[in-house]
Amino acid sequence: MNPDLLLMPPAPFPGGRHVNTVRLASIEAALIWSSAHALHTDRYYFPRLNLWRDFFPGNLGERLARATVGEMLRAEFGAGELREPYDRAQLRNLSAASFRGRRPDGQPLAANIGRFYPRNLLNGVTDFFSEDRRPLRVLSKSDDLLSVDFNHPFAEFKSAVDLQLISELSMKEEHGGRSNDLAIDLTGHGPGMQAARPDINTDFFSGNPFARIDSEPDARFYEIPRLVQHLDATAIGRVRELYRRFLSPRMKALDLMSSWTSHLPDDIDELEVTGLGMNREELERNTRLSERVIHDLNADLKLPLHNAWFDAAICTVSVEYLIHPFEIFREVARVLKPAAPFVVTFSDRWFPPKAIALWSELHPFERMGLVSDYFRLSGEFADLATESIRGLVRPADDKYASRLALSDPVFAVWGYRRR
Repeated sequence: MNPDLLLMPPAPFPGGRHVNTVRLASIEAALIWSSAHALHTDRYYFPRLNLWRDFFPGNLGERLARATVGEMLRAEFGAGELREPYDRAQLRNLSAASFRGRRPDGQPLAANIGRFYPRNLLNGVTDFFSEDRRPLRVLSKSDDLLSVDFNHPFAEFKSAVDLQLISELSMKEEHGGRSNDLAIDLTGHGPGMQAARPDINTDFFSGNPFARIDSEPDARFYEIPRLVQHLDATAIGRVRELYRRFLSPRMKALDLMSSWTSHLPDDIDELEVTGLGMNREELERNTRLSERVIHDLNADLKLPLHNAWFDAAICTVSVEYLIHPFEIFREVARVLKPAAPFVVTFSDRWFPPKAIALWSELHPFERMGLVSDYFRLSGEFADLATESIRGLVRPADDKYASRLALSDPVFAVWGYRRR
């Protein structure tokens, strides 16, 4: 971290009046950046920041100290200003035998080109401790040699940071305590890992990535209605707001892999929603649907729907179950009107027996990279984008509130049908 970017306690208020109390605030931050194939937005909610003690990149801390509730601030940063600058000395050639990863089922884990892996999968490399889970990226490999990149995944990207003051908390005196570093918190634990390198294709698909624990026909698994939520109420609210950006009154929308709820905004009038799912009872309970279609996408890759019919399509917390994603994404493009959006959202909960094997092996941010490749390699979509939403507080009445303080993260990838 460049110490010049860390703001010290704010200057005195206008007129030279010093304030002895500390201003506390809740902040929502957005890290906005571009890679070779997509635009990315990574949102993080900070429920309590100390504007005197915590560290902010650039002049954002000083500006926040004078902001009003609801005000949006933006600052731009070059590559290597929010994280350690990219360093070619962090490109290393290692013995292929040093990589000793294991899959969740105990089988050997291959080091695939373009993929990220935690450093503690390396044996005999004295630079790192066994607890070191910082990511490395595989650049190339042979029978004897493994070329890896130890740079931070975000090191090469320039970005903008948007901050919004959500609420001002009660003023009080504070002495000591842990300081937060907003740049590190915002770029940590994933941003950068959803981006494919421009010079190599990420190898998501070697081996048998679409194998599943339960290989029985899906119709048997889904014959019993499962009226459960894979997201808490806060995350569902964020999904609804995300979908709102792509929907407007009188649109025809496709809810792909639908269930008993569609997570759509309630206040969009005359929205015609076709739900395509596996269980009739679940679809009948979904009051947002205008039409219900029972269809098994893993058994019949042809959507029983008209060409260029829909103004938008969504797929909520279900993409991890597709075993023929490229064919299905092409089919979604077929039934969409030109330039219509297809928005895919997911989180970190799913039915393990029916999810593809690759899904559980990937870092959550890498899953956005995988779904981006579904869009990109299908050849039918343009203007790809990803978004992550993290750090929100879990509702107090949620059944997992006693064990999980934070709301379920939301990850989204979307693209528009080529004209």
